[in-house]
Amino acid sequence: MAPALLEPVQDALSAPLKNHPNLVAPEPEHCPGPESNLAGQGLACAGCPNQSICASTPKGPDPDIPIITSRLSGIRHKILILSGKGGVGKSTFTCMLAHAFAADEENMVGIMDTDICGPSIPKMMGVEAETIHVSNAGWSPVWVADNLGIMSVQFMLPSRDDAVIWRGPKKNGLIKQFLKDVEWGEMDYLLVDTPPGTSDEHLSVNSFLKESGVDGAVVVTTPQEVSLLDVRKEIDFCRKAGINVLGVVENMSGYVCSNCKHRNQIFKATTGGARRLAKDTGISFLGAVPLDPRIGMSCDYGESFFDSFPQSPACTALKAVVERVKEEVGIQNRLG
Repeated sequence: MAPALLEPVQDALSAPLKNHPNLVAPEPEHCPGPESNLAGQGLACAGCPNQSICASTPKGPDPDIPIITSRLSGIRHKILILSGKGGVGKSTFTCMLAHAFAADEENMVGIMDTDICGPSIPKMMGVEAETIHVSNAGWSPVWVADNLGIMSVQFMLPSRDDAVIWRGPKKNGLIKQFLKDVEWGEMDYLLVDTPPGTSDEHLSVNSFLKESGVDGAVVVTTPQEVSLLDVRKEIDFCRKAGINVLGVVENMSGYVCSNCKHRNQIFKATTGGARRLAKDTGISFLGAVPLDPRIGMSCDYGESFFDSFPQSPACTALKAVVERVKEEVGIQNRLG
């Protein structure tokens, strides 16, 4: 479990961003960012009261990138977990994937929760009430097990119900701190759980990690076309941003009765589901994980579904997904 808090980290929530210009109005929608090379020149800048301020802000390489690269040099594999649509079980899948990797005691695994406005990872991992240990070396992750640590804004909030109401630059600043100030140490896997969509958090993670190297992204969807519609956008975002797509996982893929083992399709794949999507877009299909009510129960109680129900169809499917992910990142199978 996490050690006791030595210093308050609440200041990180209220501190201004480094070198952030003093704007006279809130950033408009689709703002490229005051520090961007397009600041003051983009289409969203036309008519903005901040246009001249942003245009005159000094540009150039982010001086923190080398620090981030050095801090993350001990992490062998960095994997983004993405989804175009909310509610597809992306954070749940991230937790189960982390538990699956951590089942091998030789692996050191970390989760970085970049869903600043909806940080659910601590609840699912059973460490919601923990706080962050701060030392001269930086912030320490909260340890769920000896080989599984996480970092989330939830640990910094005075109350579990407090809302984080921030615009993009503020969220980007905290994500940078998670990468620059957290003492991740030597790790085999760092899973980066992201919010739905293709917004500020995704752009920040990609730009901050580009120099240190990202193995790729696992895209999570459900079978129905409403979800696949947004996942196609997510895949397009990855390609435009230069992010390697390791593959797509179909979550909530049917329901297997625990008594008779009959499988029902709760969300019907009206357009072929994730398997067809993978074929059409030329990416790998990593597998399909069925619904299991015990997954939700395990998340509510902060327990590992992977450990509690190792013989369940969902757990068996997840093990297969883990092997496919390892293949995609070029890792030889070590799990028995």
